[in-house]
Amino acid sequence: MGLCEKAEGLFTQTHSLFLYGQSTKMKIKTFQEALTYLSQQLPMFQKKGPAALKAGLRNIDELDELLGHPHKQYPCIHIAGTNGKGSVAHMLAAILQAAGLKVGLYTSPHYRDFRERIKVNGELAKEQFVIDFINRLQEEVRSIQPSFFELSVAMAFQYFAEEKVAVAIIETGLGGRTDSTNIITPILSIITNISYDHQSVLGDTLEEIAGHKAGIIKEGVPVVIGETQEETEPVFLKEAEEQGAPITFADQIWQVKEEEAEAGKTMYQVFHHQNLWTDHLLTELSGPYQARNLQTVLQSVSALNQSEQLPVKIILPHIQEGLEHLRDLTCFIGRWQVVQEHPLVIMDSAHNIGGMTYAVEQLDKIPHRQLHYVLGMVKDKDIHKILDILPATARYYFAKADIPRGLDAQALADQATGYGLKGEVFSSVVAAYETALKQAGTEDLVFVGGSIYVVAEVV
Repeated sequence: MGLCEKAEGLFTQTHSLFLYGQSTKMKIKTFQEALTYLSQQLPMFQKKGPAALKAGLRNIDELDELLGHPHKQYPCIHIAGTNGKGSVAHMLAAILQAAGLKVGLYTSPHYRDFRERIKVNGELAKEQFVIDFINRLQEEVRSIQPSFFELSVAMAFQYFAEEKVAVAIIETGLGGRTDSTNIITPILSIITNISYDHQSVLGDTLEEIAGHKAGIIKEGVPVVIGETQEETEPVFLKEAEEQGAPITFADQIWQVKEEEAEAGKTMYQVFHHQNLWTDHLLTELSGPYQARNLQTVLQSVSALNQSEQLPVKIILPHIQEGLEHLRDLTCFIGRWQVVQEHPLVIMDSAHNIGGMTYAVEQLDKIPHRQLHYVLGMVKDKDIHKILDILPATARYYFAKADIPRGLDAQALADQATGYGLKGEVFSSVVAAYETALKQAGTEDLVFVGGSIYVVAEVV
C-alpha cells in the first residue's frame, strides 16, 4: 500500500466521546482519542463554517510562544490564493524533494486523515507525535481556547522543527492577513489567483479578497503573483511597494501550453518570455488549471534560486523528476484525480466559481457519451453562480457530505431544478457514487465534485 492509501478514515467519523472540557487533564493514549479531542474540543471550520474562525493572531502567537517559535528554525515558503494553492504547494514540495531537500508541507483541509495536513517528504506526521503534542498542551489549550486550525498550524510548525526540515511550505487556510499561518516571515510569498469565495469573511469584491491575501506580503520578501487580474493587480502592487517587496507576475514571464494529455498525466511546452524553455515536460498532473499553476511554480523556483537561505539551486532535472513523480513524492490526492477508466472517473475538489468554471470547461473537452455528475455542496456558500454554469445535459446524483455544513441533498436538487439540472437524490455521497458507477456505460464520464468534503468520502 502507498502512503496515500494508508491514510484511512474520514476525520468526520464518530469516535468514542471524551469529556475534554472538564477541569482535570485526561491523558490521551491512542490516535483515535487524539482525533476525538481535536474534533470535539476545538471549533472546526469543517463543522461550523465561519463561526469557527478566531479573529486576529493572538491565539497562534500564544501557542507559538509556548513552543519556542519553532517556525524560526527553518526557512518557509508561504502560499495564499483562492484556487491552486494546494497544487502549487505540492508541486514545489516535489521539486524541492527531487533536489535532495527534506521538505515540510502544511496544507488544508484534509481528505482521509488529519495527518495529511502535516507531511515531511510525503510522509504523514507520526501518530505518536499528534498524541504527545496534544497531551503536552491540553492545559494551555483550555486556557487559550484556540480553534482547530490554530492548533493544527502550531502542531505543524513544531513537527517540522522536530523533524529538522530544510524548508517548509506553508499554505494559508482562509485569507492571509489574519490567517494563523501569517506569523511566519518567509523567504518567498506566493499568491496564486483571486476568485469569489468565502465572501462573508473576505469581502464581496475581488479587490477586497485580494486585500486579505496580500497580507502575506512581508517587508523585503519577494512575492510571486500567479495570475494578472485587472481588479487585483493594483492591490498587490500597492502592498508590495509599501513593504519594499520585489514582485513578479508569473503569467507575464512564463507561458505553459499543453502538448499531450492522458489519464492522470500531462505533457507541456514551456516558454520563458515567449521563447521555448523546454518541451515534453511530463507531469503527473491533469486538470484545466494546472498549466496556470505550473507557471506560478516555475516563477517561484526562479525566485527561490535567488535566495541565499535555500541550500541548493534548483535545475531543470529537479523540476522534471519532481513533477513526473508528484503523487508518490507528496501524497497528492483529490485534485482532478483520475480514479479509473471505462467509464472514466474523475474527482476534483473545486468548490467555488473560479475552480468550477475551469472544471466545466475541461469536462466539455473530454470525449464521452454521457456525463454523470455526483454533486454535493456546503450550505454557507453562494451556490447559484455555480449551478448556473453546470451542464444541463449531465445526469446528476445529488448528495450531502457527512458534515454539519453539508447542504441537504433535496434542497440542492430543488435549487438545481431551477437551472435545468435534473437527477436523483441520495442519502449519502457513497450511495450516489456507487449508483453513478452502476449506471455509467464504458464510454461515459463520471465526475465527483462541488466540495472537498464530497470528494473526501470516495477518493
